[in-house]
Amino acid sequence: MIALYRPGSSVLHRAPAGFKLAILAVAALALSLYPHDAVSIAVSLVAVLALYGLGGIPLRVALAEAWRLRWIIVALAVALVLFVSPLAAWISTGRVVTILLLASLLTLTTRMTNLVAVLQRILLPLRRFGLDAAVVALTISLTITTVPVIAGFAERVREAERARDVRLGVRAVVPLLVLALRHADDVGDALVARGLG
Repeated sequence: MIALYRPGSSVLHRAPAGFKLAILAVAALALSLYPHDAVSIAVSLVAVLALYGLGGIPLRVALAEAWRLRWIIVALAVALVLFVSPLAAWISTGRVVTILLLASLLTLTTRMTNLVAVLQRILLPLRRFGLDAAVVALTISLTITTVPVIAGFAERVREAERARDVRLGVRAVVPLLVLALRHADDVGDALVARGLG
């Protein structure tokens, strides 16, 4: 799950957005390509949790991020245990959780405007192929900021279920979809009003 920026004055908050994005890319590549064992995955997870501490982000925030990913974690782990092995499940699931926690830490310690500016600079050379770097960067930033909004809508639907003592099950998708579409309309209207739509 992608979290939103939390103001702070830690070393990670002060580090340039481009540097943090590069570190995330290198770490994700290393975690994906390097042949890990059970111990190195555990060390990677502990290192990421230590980075949360370095960024002044409470451990409960990292745990909340992992909790939001619980269904992805469970589905991946169960599939790997059944079809490969428990060790493969631990290593692969640990890789995914580590990368997602790192991505979450990036958004927790980096203002979205700084991240968008870096993305624009990275995408600038693609202008010669007809790609508008500003539009792509804006799309990525909207995607990043919308994920927690949709998660908030899902929580609102769950709270409404609990308040009414009803269990909608799969039908809970309908109110969630309505809220998401209404939000998309509002964002579209705001972009059009600013001449971006």
